[in-house]
Amino acid sequence: MKHALLPIVALLLLSFSSAAQSKNKKANKAYQDAMLQLRDGFIPDAIPLLGKAIEYDPQFLDAYLSLAGVYGELKNYSKSIEYYEKVKAKDESYFAPFLLSYSINLAGDGRFREALSAVDKFLQDPHLSDRSRKSATYRKNCYQFAVDGESANDTAYVFLPVNLGDSVNSIHSEYYPSITINDSILVFTRKINSREDFFQSKIDEEKFGKAAAIEGSINAESFKGALHISQDGEWLIFAGDFGARGFGNYDLYISYNTPQGWSEPINLGENINTEHWETAPTLSADKTALYFVSSRPGGYGGSDLYVSYRQPNGKFGKAVNMGPAINTKGDEHAPFIHPDNNSFYFSSNGHPGYGGSDLFIMRRKSNDEWSTPENLGYPINTIENEGSIFIASNGMDAYYASDRADSRGGLDLYRFQLREDIRPAKTLYVQGYILNRVTQKGIPASVELIDNETQQTVNRIQSDETGFYFITLPVGKDYTFSVNRKGFMFYTEVYPLKEEKAFTTFNKNILLESVEVNQKLRFKNVHFKSNTAELEAISFVELEELFLFLKNNDRVKVEISGHTDATGNEGLNKLLSQQRADAVAGYLIKKGIDKSRLIVRGYGTTQPVADNETEYGKAKNRRTEMTIIAIE
Repeated sequence: MKHALLPIVALLLLSFSSAAQSKNKKANKAYQDAMLQLRDGFIPDAIPLLGKAIEYDPQFLDAYLSLAGVYGELKNYSKSIEYYEKVKAKDESYFAPFLLSYSINLAGDGRFREALSAVDKFLQDPHLSDRSRKSATYRKNCYQFAVDGESANDTAYVFLPVNLGDSVNSIHSEYYPSITINDSILVFTRKINSREDFFQSKIDEEKFGKAAAIEGSINAESFKGALHISQDGEWLIFAGDFGARGFGNYDLYISYNTPQGWSEPINLGENINTEHWETAPTLSADKTALYFVSSRPGGYGGSDLYVSYRQPNGKFGKAVNMGPAINTKGDEHAPFIHPDNNSFYFSSNGHPGYGGSDLFIMRRKSNDEWSTPENLGYPINTIENEGSIFIASNGMDAYYASDRADSRGGLDLYRFQLREDIRPAKTLYVQGYILNRVTQKGIPASVELIDNETQQTVNRIQSDETGFYFITLPVGKDYTFSVNRKGFMFYTEVYPLKEEKAFTTFNKNILLESVEVNQKLRFKNVHFKSNTAELEAISFVELEELFLFLKNNDRVKVEISGHTDATGNEGLNKLLSQQRADAVAGYLIKKGIDKSRLIVRGYGTTQPVADNETEYGKAKNRRTEMTIIAIE
């Protein structure tokens, strides 16, 4: 197979083709034939010829060095080291100028301490050119970084990428994998000659179906590249160079999933695109944040990471640079936001690493603040350039493109398991429609998920014009699910998901009631400490939604009522129910709701909704309610 003429192989030609000589004519002939193969780009074909040269002349050091260089270019680092060390054993002084190349292959094989020792010895040469010294110093810093991080590495971790097989990969290059949250569709880019097209493979119980070009008009243009499928499988956002349809160079486009296939691509507009290069999109699972790469002026390096947030009108807002804690003087590329909405991965050659571009992870600290980027470590990162990474919703399976030894041709797609310390949270998801109970028509509304333990909002989205919503959740927590829309009663539901497994799908349609007099709402998650009017912490999640409802519907007057079961003294029960209703009203007044809009009553045991003979019935009777009494 013909390969591009690689830099070190080109150097071998320059260094050895005219000067390398053996006393054995057959060895010289085999060597020169090998150089011709290298010159023409047939790199593997040079190996048997160089082997012949060594067979004819076992002391032909340049043949050993050339073979070491060829194996290094083919990323067979152990073989490269083997041939360098044969030269070292035969003539250490002749070997000395190749200590830098030797060190690179040692590092490629993960032997960073030995690589550091070799490059230190190389740097002791007082006759090095400025270029050689600069290159060696760069490599030394990379090796030192690797050695310093060795103690933090999980020594039990096994990096074992598995080729996705002939159903996905071909003799051409495949890259930029992207998968829906339910692991049902894989999309990727395939390059055939100079044309890049988008393909998809349907996944059934981890088996990948035969990949085919995705349907619709999306592949009509030749010059496309990085793509990302939304987690619900409804959008494709990708980079394309469509000439006059764009702002210049590559722009970002969006295509929608329709019954006829993917729609005609639409340029995402001037809030996203410029006359410079925009590429490598990744979309948050709730489709509210779009991250991408741009080479536009005003950044911190060659290419920077940017983010744009979706506005209430459905359009993406003006993109902003993600800042100097993330972007460097080098190039940042290939962002990926996991469905947990907290784990962000990207590639960079500006942050400290192993050489070339490395992969990094950041964790979200707040909406716009991230932790310091952390290198994913060896062997995920190597001395080569690492490209894009995609991580499934289970938080374990990672996908990437590589030209490993078992590649079908060029880059292939592989899957491997992440180390535990760099995994995102496992996720599940909730989807459905928000509907008007009377008309059964969809309603655009605000959907919010709140962590019951921290009382912090972990996800907030807007359902679309049909009322459809799709929201992802990290497993292992309990949540309150809340829906708010002006003119409708607010809705809350407790989701006790601590024990649920990842991949669980919740399909839930939500029916909203219009705001009308006599509409009643029972609070599902307002709780008090036993026999007191002291609100438990979990109550404030739902009370905050009540406050927002009253704030957004400022003509509404309500009654806050407290109720108890029939256990104990009736008079004390009535007093307790009044005190509990007062506690709720007090919270609202403290938040700014005018007390003239609130009537507060404790009914004690007088309005049961179930019998008081069972614990279940008693629990239903112990409640706090809101009733609309007037709309002024």
